[in-house]
Amino acid sequence: MNQDIRATRGLFVTGTDTGVGKTFVGAGLAALFRKEGLRTGVMKPVETGCRKLKGQRVPQDGIFLRHMAGSRDPLEEIVPYRLSAPLAPRVAAEREGVRIRPSRIERAFRSIASRCSVILVEGAGGLLVPLTRELYMIDLVERLGLPVLLVARAGLGTINHTLLALSRLDDRQIPVAGIILNDVDGRRDPSKRSNPEILRQASRAPILAQIPHARGIRLTVSGAGAAASWIGRHISAAGILARIERAELPGFRGRT
Repeated sequence: MNQDIRATRGLFVTGTDTGVGKTFVGAGLAALFRKEGLRTGVMKPVETGCRKLKGQRVPQDGIFLRHMAGSRDPLEEIVPYRLSAPLAPRVAAEREGVRIRPSRIERAFRSIASRCSVILVEGAGGLLVPLTRELYMIDLVERLGLPVLLVARAGLGTINHTLLALSRLDDRQIPVAGIILNDVDGRRDPSKRSNPEILRQASRAPILAQIPHARGIRLTVSGAGAAASWIGRHISAAGILARIERAELPGFRGRT
């Protein structure tokens, strides 16, 4: 890992699964940091499920992140790899004959980081989603040298998924800024009340926010104001920035 990458201030926003709200949280944070007067860079190194428009693949998540951050960075750097199939990056890339090269992602990362005061990088899926036959998302996290913000669903099943993710980060000695629990479905589920305390008992990683279900908010430019407002009601920008400075190993307590 290059020293200039290691010294970069920011977060790698990953999730315990797909569909847990990484883009919602990451874009919301970008808007909050922008409101604080910070020049905020954003990246989604690989975006799958990109529809085609006039022969070009359109990275909707990347466009939303860029809009929320108020970024003028080129989309080619924000989303170096855009793939059509809504599949794991490795599978989508192999279908299209694309080779995902981490060096290309790192160059884009360094370029964006050189122009901003804080950078948010959003992964695809979870930590063990494959990018290539040899490279997994957790390897990219390690290469970029950012602490992790782990987005997890609020309801049933999140204890297992969250602790598994924290355990792998602990194994790699990757620092964790904290956990955000996001209610993605709005269903009545008694585990949503008990899960936070169980996770606090099982790990040192702090729960930074519990976001209620954001009914009707769309991750589009037209929905940006509502998304930013909702995130701002439930997440403290100052608190997240402070955690970037003192991120630590998750301290998973499940080992014997």
